[in-house]
Amino acid sequence: MSEQPPRRHGTRKPYRRPKKDPVRILAFEALRAVDERDAYANLVLPPLLRKAREGGDFDARDAALATELVYGSLRRQGTYDAILSRCVDRPLREVDPPVLDVLTLGAHQLLGTRIPTHAAVSATVELARVVLGDGRAKFVNAVLRKVAADDLDGWLERVAPEYDEDPEEHLGIVHAHPRWIVSALWDALGGGRAGIEDLLAADNERPEVTLVARPGRATAEELLAATDEDGAVPGRWSPYAVRLAEGGEPGALDAVREGRAGVQDEGSQLVAMALADVPLDGPDRTWLDGCAGPGGKAALLGALAAQRGAALLASEKQPHRARLVARALEGNPGPYAVIAADGTRPAWRPGAFDRVLVDVPCTGLGALRRRPEARWRRRPEDLAGFAPLQRELLRQALAAVRVGGVVGYATCSPHPAETRAVVEDVLKGRGGPAAEAEWIDARPLMPGVPALGDGPDVQLWPHLHGTDAMYLALLRRTA
Repeated sequence: MSEQPPRRHGTRKPYRRPKKDPVRILAFEALRAVDERDAYANLVLPPLLRKAREGGDFDARDAALATELVYGSLRRQGTYDAILSRCVDRPLREVDPPVLDVLTLGAHQLLGTRIPTHAAVSATVELARVVLGDGRAKFVNAVLRKVAADDLDGWLERVAPEYDEDPEEHLGIVHAHPRWIVSALWDALGGGRAGIEDLLAADNERPEVTLVARPGRATAEELLAATDEDGAVPGRWSPYAVRLAEGGEPGALDAVREGRAGVQDEGSQLVAMALADVPLDGPDRTWLDGCAGPGGKAALLGALAAQRGAALLASEKQPHRARLVARALEGNPGPYAVIAADGTRPAWRPGAFDRVLVDVPCTGLGALRRRPEARWRRRPEDLAGFAPLQRELLRQALAAVRVGGVVGYATCSPHPAETRAVVEDVLKGRGGPAAEAEWIDARPLMPGVPALGDGPDVQLWPHLHGTDAMYLALLRRTA
């Protein structure tokens, strides 16, 4: 009988140090900051990318991938949660948040990008080994292999109810929006399935970077010439707007560094321009931006006011945001002042202004393209929290403007409770004295912009106008 080789008991594979992938580590750090500190990705990610570039670890492709991993994971978080819940043997709320962040990054690579399956799984497991340890990396590996068993369409057929059975839940899972937001947006938009699907899909698209050339200080033509190699194009509606191609760097432009231009959504530009263009009888010398932070609209209003010899007062309650407003207005050619003051307790005398803008604090449901995490952070009860403030700011704005002057009530939310309901309550005296004011039709003050509805107020939409979902009501004080 031949002799058998001795058995080797307890042999283990030699330990392999996990490979550090700077792109995925950075993406993980950004998601943790969003989760732990309630931070916004658009504020967290740029300094992380800048530090990585300065350290020599990143090139432009790395930055683009990190950005896609962060924003894609945040946008589709609800969809990925529904899928991951089918692949995990416990409720997702019992999974440690850092582990869930890694799983979400892996799910996005598998279901939302063209990264090959084996690469997506192996890279995410390596990330787990670095940031979570070997034990939890095995859990990540097992879950992602289940996720990889189907593509996104296949998973959606499994986790989303049929549209005919529950249209709001179906749309919420397919388009990654909480059910209550789907319902609110649908109410505001009206119409059938096609319109709401287009809107929800637009919320999941990466928004263009739009510049504003501040009148009298820069021109759109100057910005186009400076960004010609980046494939920049003129704005759709604003004569001051320039849209940057993907990857354009606003901070590289002289006009932006010098404050003669800035980054500003075209919807915000249209709101400021409409207020400035309302015909007035009598003087037009003093303007107020009553909720001026962080300063984009104030800078455009200040430039427009300067062209007419008018002065702008920019007021912002939070001192740190007032400093941002002052920075945005620095170098404005006309007279202006910036103060830290509460618009509900005016620091100015009644009737002191000819034009007043109040872009009130709100849920931000109109800017979900830019702040995708807000959709998962906001709750229906937040509406009630903002309601008294929004109404009081509008009442005080109407008190601040002279008889015959105009107030612009603006908000970056299309939710009916934050838009027309606020204006109607103030005009009809619900919750306070009735305001002596009348609607102005805002639609003619946005010439060339289609699909502005029945008026007199205006609601802009991402899928119809390529802007944030800005709302504007214009009111003239009558007594």
